[in-house]
Amino acid sequence: MYKVFVNEKPLFLTNTVERETDFRMFLLESVDIEQLIVNMFNNKVKKAFLYHPDEKETLKVLKEKIPVAKAGGGLVYNKKGEVLFIFRNGKWDLPKGGIEKHEEIEDTAMREVEEETGVSGLEIVQKLQKTYHVFKRNGTYRLKITHWFEMKTNYTGKLFGQIEEGIEKVAWLNPEQIREALGNSYENIKLLFENVEIEK
Repeated sequence: MYKVFVNEKPLFLTNTVERETDFRMFLLESVDIEQLIVNMFNNKVKKAFLYHPDEKETLKVLKEKIPVAKAGGGLVYNKKGEVLFIFRNGKWDLPKGGIEKHEEIEDTAMREVEEETGVSGLEIVQKLQKTYHVFKRNGTYRLKITHWFEMKTNYTGKLFGQIEEGIEKVAWLNPEQIREALGNSYENIKLLFENVEIEK
């Protein structure tokens, strides 16, 4: 099952029919996806399921209905085991950004981390899960698919938030601070930490 966030509300792509309780269920093939997204942005729908009988096809069918933007980002650790966070639009986030033409997604992720935070000497440790959310740009709704990578660095220099990206703050956060930051973060970012052991 895929989980796509629309204005921080979950839209599940599923191949199982469940009895409706606190959510609405739609047929992925026939749904007016734009209308559903507008309703989610306007808080008329809090949670929805899009049904398609073939689970492998669900994401493909959704991509045919809405333009896709591909991005890469990093969950970056330093030598102390702290994680690199950025603060923008009033929330804690992880550095990420859109792919450029002829660029490999791993290169996108490392370039964006460096541009948004000033941190260099990055090394990819492993590929993490992808996250999905819908955003609006120039009047068009798009599905952003972000490829995440765990990275490490020995960088100890100054942190620089990319001003033109609206980044107000860049910080290395320890486990306790991470737990606090996740209380004021995005659902997709919380998802990434579900499988990460934050030391007590």
